[in-house]
Amino acid sequence: MVRGLLRSAASAAVIVVCLSVSAPVLAAEKAPSALAGVARQDGLLPTYVDKAKGRILLSLPAPDADGVSGRYLYLTALKTGLGSAPVGLDRARLGDTQVLAFRRIGKKVVAEFENHRFRAAGAPADEQAAAREAFSISTVWAGEIVETTADGRLVVDIASFLTRDAIGIAEALKQAGEPGYKLVPDLTMADPSAVKVFPENLEFEARQTFASETPGPEVRNIAPDPRLITLQVRHSLVKLPEPGYEPRPFDPRSGGFSTMVLDYATPLGEEIVYRLANRFRLEKTHPGAAKSPVKKPIVFYVDRAAPEPIRTALVDGAAWWAQAFEAAGFQDAYQVKALPEGVDPLDVRYNVINWVDRATRGWSYGQAVTDPRTGEIIKGSVLLGALRVRQDMLIFEGLVGAHHNGTGGPNDPVQVSLARLRQLSAHEVGHSIGFAHNYAASTQGRASVMDYPAPRVTLKQGRVDLSDAYGVGIGAWDRFTVDWLYGDGGEALQSKAKAMVDRGQRYVSDADARPLGAAQPWGSLWDDGADPAAELDRMMGVRRAALESFGLGALKPGEPVANLKRKYVPIYLLHRYQVEAAAKLVAGVDYAYSVIGDGRETSPAVPVAQQRQALTSLLATLDPRDLDTPETLTTMLSSAQSGEPDRQYVIEVFATAGGPVFDPLVAADVAAGMTLDHLLAPDRLTRLVDQSRRDPGQLGVGEVLDRLIDTAFAPASGRLGEVSRRVQTRLVLDLAQAERDPKLSPAAASEIAARLRGLPTRLKGGTDAADRAHRQRLVALLADRDALTALLATPKLKPETPPGMPIGDEDYGVLN
Repeated sequence: MVRGLLRSAASAAVIVVCLSVSAPVLAAEKAPSALAGVARQDGLLPTYVDKAKGRILLSLPAPDADGVSGRYLYLTALKTGLGSAPVGLDRARLGDTQVLAFRRIGKKVVAEFENHRFRAAGAPADEQAAAREAFSISTVWAGEIVETTADGRLVVDIASFLTRDAIGIAEALKQAGEPGYKLVPDLTMADPSAVKVFPENLEFEARQTFASETPGPEVRNIAPDPRLITLQVRHSLVKLPEPGYEPRPFDPRSGGFSTMVLDYATPLGEEIVYRLANRFRLEKTHPGAAKSPVKKPIVFYVDRAAPEPIRTALVDGAAWWAQAFEAAGFQDAYQVKALPEGVDPLDVRYNVINWVDRATRGWSYGQAVTDPRTGEIIKGSVLLGALRVRQDMLIFEGLVGAHHNGTGGPNDPVQVSLARLRQLSAHEVGHSIGFAHNYAASTQGRASVMDYPAPRVTLKQGRVDLSDAYGVGIGAWDRFTVDWLYGDGGEALQSKAKAMVDRGQRYVSDADARPLGAAQPWGSLWDDGADPAAELDRMMGVRRAALESFGLGALKPGEPVANLKRKYVPIYLLHRYQVEAAAKLVAGVDYAYSVIGDGRETSPAVPVAQQRQALTSLLATLDPRDLDTPETLTTMLSSAQSGEPDRQYVIEVFATAGGPVFDPLVAADVAAGMTLDHLLAPDRLTRLVDQSRRDPGQLGVGEVLDRLIDTAFAPASGRLGEVSRRVQTRLVLDLAQAERDPKLSPAAASEIAARLRGLPTRLKGGTDAADRAHRQRLVALLADRDALTALLATPKLKPETPPGMPIGDEDYGVLN
């Protein structure tokens, strides 16, 4: 593996050297008329900007023997955004990074993306050619040669190269429910006035307009004419990194990101597929010293668009990483500053924490421009959504009251929100310097800023307290990851990872934490505490206290009472993420990203006592007393709004009972549904079958179903009776839906079917007329499978759950 990595590095170096080799000089020619009167700008490439004719001319090096006229890193970004969190076309969003080669073919120059994933590093030329020729490249543009100069250089107009839909804007709109948008050539053009020329990079822009006759709700909420949207797209050509970077083999325990390579020159007995860790080049000026300054520090700049005191909070939080770099032996190697006035945030030479406005709250992201050949990070780019902190403010005002705003105390929503911003800044910068999420950190005492932190809400003398809402500084996991990724390499890497495992440090990343039926018991988002079930019990107590104190005090002076609806949702659903965490103990399996010999090769099931306790805690969330909304609040939550509707408000509240009238039964349905969704996830039920098959003493699917039904159909009367009936209906429908899920194991489906067949016997009678009518309806529905199937196919059968996490699509190549 190490030999392959060294060959890979050498191969990359050869590529850079080859760029200086030029073809024989052509016969001298007169100065090309195409350049007459056009000002020349010298930088990475001589560039000629013809504003009058809209031309952007590049003077490419004379082609080499293969016709290649230069190789560069090529990346795209959005200079301006759509402003929609769900669509994700944000200001400063990055596209992919490619190795781009310009190649002369006849009278044209083509731009092609090379394919460096597949290689035969360090092999003889024929083997390298075979690996290169076996896999497709991508030709993305062809342009006429405007002139050939006396020294063989090729002059091309790249304006049409810049007007391609290089980022995939049309497809992003389509995937987000905004159909029909297509690039309008007549309204799309390269912008000569935006050209910037530097020694190591060239920056270009194009205005791109997309049209659709069927715009969706997001674009209609934003664009002046939703049938036409215009975005400015940045294109960057960047000098290939100098030789000398040492690729580092990826370790699955390291908590980082990787670049995959398939190396066909790997000797038999070694893996063809290997991964390179993604990281910045950080070189000590004194390589042998335990502590040393560096040749080029990693510097992050905070966007000047971030207002105070937010900007200072972002600087403070991002600077936390300096502790880890110092501990790893790098002196003053990591710095955070405010972006100097006049600096372009998209300039590839600057690592920037961007402050991004959107129409609704959404994700923040940490992105990186990475060399596809080696995994070297060239630029870090963070996108922080400006409305996210406003949502935090709403939650904290709902918890402690708006009268604390500006007091400066531990319960001041402003101060707590700034504390959250510091953590967020550190988190997203962490992605940009090479670190993945670690969703297990919250179970080990705030071990990492790379977890999603729930605010630690406690009770003091029965009242909500936010004095310990967020931690300060990086954790033990963060210090390990910086040392592993940037510290001494070689044999030390294995010993560092093994020491981390021996300390019992947990690591769980996205793929094993996000799915509804995830099995990993320690990986959850927005959870807290070493015992997920015990924390759920505690959180339910906090939630009761918060609901008892919630009311008009959550509003600022002059604020519309209708805003209580929006502030009520996160308080009523305060336990939602701890439900998810506790559910992972049920049929949970404690597996790791293990390497042979590290002691974590086996993956035991969660002990049965823990599973049963978690089930008990989860079932307690279905208690009608906790699901009901207090009467004093119900009467306050039906205040109306007037004026133009605000989409930030509309998408954040529970469905109503007509107009503004608050429906507490919808809220109960939503909360109960969250618990049921997690317990009845097909993967979880299937694991329950298998774990009880292998160990009859373990929790089985039958026990879970029986306890669910017993809890839901426990006697309830008065105002709680209707809440109970709502939960029962939700349970019956969810069981019927789960039974039909093709992912569910046959044994689990049979267990559900048996319980549904037995329910009519249990449903005989009733405590009152309403209860009898409800039970009769359920019996009739269970007796008519076709009618039940038709009902399950009804659109929006479940009330929509208002967004908890920042809404947005996290599946387009960036990390939040």
